[in-house]
Amino acid sequence: MPISRLCAWLGAALLCCFLSACSLVKLKEESAIFYSSTVLAGHVSSDAGWQHPVVVAAYSRQGGKLHIAHYAYLHEAGSYELIVPKGEYALFAFGDANGNLTLDPGEPVGDYAALPVRASGRGALINLDFVISTKEAGLLPRGTSVAAPTPQSLHSTQIGALASLDDPLFSADSGRRAYWAPVDFFRQAGGNVYFLEPYDPAKTPVLFVHGAAGSPQDWKYFIGKLDRRRYQPWIFYYPSGASLDSMSYLLYWKLINLQRRYHPERIYLTAHSMGGLLSRSFLATYGEQFPSIKLFVSLSTPWGGDALAERGVQYSPAVIPSWQDVRAGGRFVQGLYDKPLPRGLDYYLFFGHGGHYSLLRPDSNDGTITMASQLRPAAQAEARRLFGYGADHAGILSSPEAFAQYAALLKEADGKDSAAGSARGGSVKLAFSQAADSTVAASQPELILMPTEPGREAIVVPVGGHDSGRTLGPFPPGSYRAGLVARSFKSTPVARTLTITAGEVAGLDFVLSPDGALSGYIGARLAPADNPAGSFRAARHDIVIESIVLSGSDVRRELHPAAETQDRSLAALLDGRDYAFGSFFSFVGLKEGQYELIIKASGYPPYRELHTVVPGKYGYLTPIDLDRKK
Repeated sequence: MPISRLCAWLGAALLCCFLSACSLVKLKEESAIFYSSTVLAGHVSSDAGWQHPVVVAAYSRQGGKLHIAHYAYLHEAGSYELIVPKGEYALFAFGDANGNLTLDPGEPVGDYAALPVRASGRGALINLDFVISTKEAGLLPRGTSVAAPTPQSLHSTQIGALASLDDPLFSADSGRRAYWAPVDFFRQAGGNVYFLEPYDPAKTPVLFVHGAAGSPQDWKYFIGKLDRRRYQPWIFYYPSGASLDSMSYLLYWKLINLQRRYHPERIYLTAHSMGGLLSRSFLATYGEQFPSIKLFVSLSTPWGGDALAERGVQYSPAVIPSWQDVRAGGRFVQGLYDKPLPRGLDYYLFFGHGGHYSLLRPDSNDGTITMASQLRPAAQAEARRLFGYGADHAGILSSPEAFAQYAALLKEADGKDSAAGSARGGSVKLAFSQAADSTVAASQPELILMPTEPGREAIVVPVGGHDSGRTLGPFPPGSYRAGLVARSFKSTPVARTLTITAGEVAGLDFVLSPDGALSGYIGARLAPADNPAGSFRAARHDIVIESIVLSGSDVRRELHPAAETQDRSLAALLDGRDYAFGSFFSFVGLKEGQYELIIKASGYPPYRELHTVVPGKYGYLTPIDLDRKK
């Protein structure tokens, strides 16, 4: 038998032995559920500054009874994520001051008004935002409960939850369970960025991302040696058996909300093993939205994939979703370097070579990953420097030599950032309020600074209610058109010219009032395996859209994406006008009522659908799939 076939057979045999102990049937069920579920995500805010925990749930009614599909417990109002099977759902949330998971008298309550939420059984639905209020007391019966309270059920999945590395949830056993049963883990503990101490704006966040079957405790040595006077550790803990596309998008979702909440000036990202694949995918896809991420360090990452994962996919009777991404010949690894890392980001590659020859690892390796994979030429080409250590795959995380070099890179990044800081520019003091007649709260606004000088990129800053009256920045000096944008709200003034001067603070003041809006995009039709739970559907670039028409009782609007450019679309967004760019479109300034949306594209039959618009209530459209070509 050829050595390659023998290795494949041995790998599959070992795998099946392990799976029999872990329940092969359970793994098959987990995989099937993962590829037939949808993640629902959004924000819960309070119109009265609720400072206590919040419960948010997706439910359906079966036989007249409330059936909770999934719920999340948040230590404070903010972002949430729920995973549900294909179907139609309603969403509610309520304050939970005493942690009994029950709506009691005096606790605020609210629901997502754009009903129903249709989960397609794949991907993610985002921006499902709503407000809890004591004014909505009759919405949900008092005494409604989502579950019996236990220490596990009161685990917060809201960003920045304080945690201890000694928590049993962070143990190696828990990390392995998250690998072999990712859906169960996500339902029970979610995926989150945890803090080990309260946020301190004077310290630089260092975000740690573990690898396959890993857990936060993998980083004990590095965190124990970290200079806590200068740095604050953040930990991204996720079910590592889930697809990397899904977890990359989850990391984006978590960090964009942390950026909105705290506005850190800089973040250093550090990843081990498969966590490096996840992190690079996140940085290449979404990194331009995070100029605060200045440094990326990977340790023992299989940049060229893993042959054993390839064999697992080929020979195992049940497959963990992340195997599909880690395998050398798979779509994820093959397309990993299609996009570059963001400009201005320093990347350093650490690798280990402390492994030994074996039938399963015949090449030079670190005991788990081959040197050829760790040193993929594309990875070497984008790294500023490479550092090798005689450590095995796990041992590099407790190597004094590796940490000493890592600490030097942190210090070097500090020095670069400090040198650049003196020439960064000025700041903006932002103030905004809601119109006196507004009965709903604006959710998740964004400050947009669009340079008037050609060739410069727009700056988009996510903000929250706590940012009103706050000074943001620094921003590069220059002239900008500045505006505040919030979904289903209009801003007064719409936009204004702003000059930012180095060392000075400019002022902006806006008033937000409810506005009717309908927006969406044409997504790429993907196979279930390429659009699993929690992954983001990309917009289509291969369809020529001829027109997008919205018509109601007394209005007819028409957009032609081919005539738009990105800058013109951004200008329209600032000015509160309808716009279309590529596969994206948005209609604003609509009255409450029902509208027909008609999309005509070259080679496709017209798409028609009715939508109800309510000012101040953002109705998120699922990605639109056009029918097959004529």
